[in-house]
Amino acid sequence: MKKTLSLLLSLVLMLSLALPASAAETEYPTLEGGVTEIQKYGNIVLDIDPADLKDGGYTYGDLLTVTVNGTGYDMPLCTNYSDVDTGALVLRDSEGVLIAAINMGDFATSNGLAAKVTAEDGSYTWEFPEGQSLESITVSISMKEQGGYYDQYLIHQLTRTDERADYASDAVFANFRNVAVGDLGENAFFRSSSPVNNELGRASYADDLAEAGGIQAVMNLADSNELIEGYIAAEGFDSPYYQSLYEAGKVKALNLGVDFTAADFKSGLAEGLRFFAENEGPYLVHCTEGKDRAGFVSALLECLMGATYDEVVADYMTTYVNYYHLEEGGEQYEAVKNSNIVSILTNITGAAEDTDLTTVDLAAAAEDYMLDAGLTADEVTALKANLAKDYTVETEAPAEETPEEPVPQAQTYTVEAGDCLWNIAYEVYGTGTRWTVIYEANRDTIRDPGMIHIGQVLTIPAA
Repeated sequence: MKKTLSLLLSLVLMLSLALPASAAETEYPTLEGGVTEIQKYGNIVLDIDPADLKDGGYTYGDLLTVTVNGTGYDMPLCTNYSDVDTGALVLRDSEGVLIAAINMGDFATSNGLAAKVTAEDGSYTWEFPEGQSLESITVSISMKEQGGYYDQYLIHQLTRTDERADYASDAVFANFRNVAVGDLGENAFFRSSSPVNNELGRASYADDLAEAGGIQAVMNLADSNELIEGYIAAEGFDSPYYQSLYEAGKVKALNLGVDFTAADFKSGLAEGLRFFAENEGPYLVHCTEGKDRAGFVSALLECLMGATYDEVVADYMTTYVNYYHLEEGGEQYEAVKNSNIVSILTNITGAAEDTDLTTVDLAAAAEDYMLDAGLTADEVTALKANLAKDYTVETEAPAEETPEEPVPQAQTYTVEAGDCLWNIAYEVYGTGTRWTVIYEANRDTIRDPGMIHIGQVLTIPAA
């Protein structure tokens, strides 16, 4: 018996030694030091070498605890102040120098380390509390959560241009598309960047596409009526179709913030949903970029109309494919998905963190969200009925035949990043409403019209 036990213990020891380093919990050293400088805007420069962090196993995107004079502050290790949101803490590796800061804030003053005194000539000094000095400030750095900020760090590295030439089509540039998932009717629901605020240089493109789509009711999540009127009055304004909709009372200006959990966001959104329930489509939802607020509302409406989890995620991520050329399955793609749309769906459904959202009744959860926001059951029913309608506009046949011209032959089209059937139809036929023609011609290869894939070759029937 003793021999058997001894053999078992030996085996356990051998297996434990054979385990890779990742199987055991990594121990990270606590680094200690002081402060060499308080910069003009209150950032504190540490005398701890970033190379020591690297040698200790720390990497960008780790969430650290930086303890200053005995008070701990949780902040991510990053390379730029803009790697965190405005007002957030960051430990920046600035070309070999560690700086603890508040993005667009004053770390030293906010945390009582020193007070800035500015002279009439603009020069300044830092005054310390009695008995303290720059040299007396102590700092230590320890691991809070390995990789705890990594997804957000990757997201903050995303860059895009505002040049039309850098995008495959007007629709991709304007992030304009028809969403045809679940029980949404044909050409019933569209989403876009702003067709009225031209700060991104996309407004006129989105406006042309809105007119081509026959948009009749707009939910503007970003602006107030006053802001819209300011855009219209500005020199160079070039969105006449949107102006006509606004002047006809077909634009609901909500001026919502970006905190989806805020009570005023939910109550304000209820006004927009009620507007859709009371007006005929086709419908357009937009904010400024058509990314965050429009992404939330689009996901909510898609869920209400019976879209699957995969369909909602795919539509949300199309924006990041359009703007940032992300590839499905890539590290940044997965980071955005896990951080953004999964969080949105968790908010909408009220599910516990880490719930398998594919098992949740998204339609019922979306309806509950709307009822909780203040809509009545009748209003939700009316909204669903409106969104389920077919708003396809039939084009008139040519008045005369021209038999002398050769009959156009079907062509093929290879799907590119950011494409959807509506966008392809717009590029090929001049109207996105003919996406159903492409869908019908490719039913053998398109399982779901809301989900086509990069590299897929589609048959394009002659116009």
